Amino acid sequence: MKITSTQKILGAQVEGLDLSLALSEAQVASLITALGTHGVLEFTNQTLTTAQLKAFSERFGELYVSPGGRAQAEGFPEVMILSNMVQDGKPLGIGDAGQSWHTDMSYSNMIAFANVLHGTVIPQRDGKPLGATQFRNTQAVYNDIPQELKERLANKTITHDFNKFWDMMRSRPGSVRPALSDEEKRKRPPVDHPIFLTHPITRQKVLYANPGYAMKINELSQQESDEILEYLFALQMQDKYLYTYHWEKDSLLMWDNIGTMHNAVADYGPDEHRYIRRCQVMATHFYGDQGTLAPIFF
Repeated sequence: MKITSTQKILGAQVEGLDLSLALSEAQVASLITALGTHGVLEFTNQTLTTAQLKAFSERFGELYVSPGGRAQAEGFPEVMILSNMVQDGKPLGIGDAGQSWHTDMSYSNMIAFANVLHGTVIPQRDGKPLGATQFRNTQAVYNDIPQELKERLANKTITHDFNKFWDMMRSRPGSVRPALSDEEKRKRPPVDHPIFLTHPITRQKVLYANPGYAMKINELSQQESDEILEYLFALQMQDKYLYTYHWEKDSLLMWDNIGTMHNAVADYGPDEHRYIRRCQVMATHFYGDQGTLAPIFF
């Protein structure tokens, strides 16, 4: 196995692994360390069945199953389909997934550790891939927060709400997302998390506040919270924290959800097809107490 950094704010390419085969414990440990170090890992030229994608992903933690049951691969509720393709008049998957800056599962008591995506159909135009995935390095962002503000926000918490992101996506032109059912809302109540987390791999602080789900800094007034969140969201948007990944057919992309946030670029049309399978790996290897998110260091 060879891991080569992009020499950018995030990202590395992993060579020498066939992910259709079972990994050793040492290989899994090396990839976990690499995720903490590089944030985003690309594995090119991977041919995987849905079962093999699931088997690879679950080596890193418990896999999430959406309570809505939408866009799941047949026979594999842990695998979600991200696609704008239609078959027999029915969408094959969720076509507008993630088109806003967010950190997956920050609205859950047990947060996510990693995303694992395998792209088999990648839209192209004029020979260039479309539908890039963008990332922001939230460890680097924390380092640049003024010390006075770090001290002011230390030990404070933020409310994260799934409904904020879902309603924002539904309001976009052309969205086919349905309203959440009462049962789905009941299974995804708002949760509170520390505004700063200690990363369980790097042991560095990260800013855990994303525009998609973060609602309010609980220990501040609404006005103070709004002002500080607006500042923190704007801080993260600086170009120096940005890494953009351009998809290749049959590449598998894995990223750390604790030290990054991400956004899917929607620059392709309905006839420019995209088909990606996704597994959501929860942070069960790193947090024993779901209520405190106190990390168990790897």
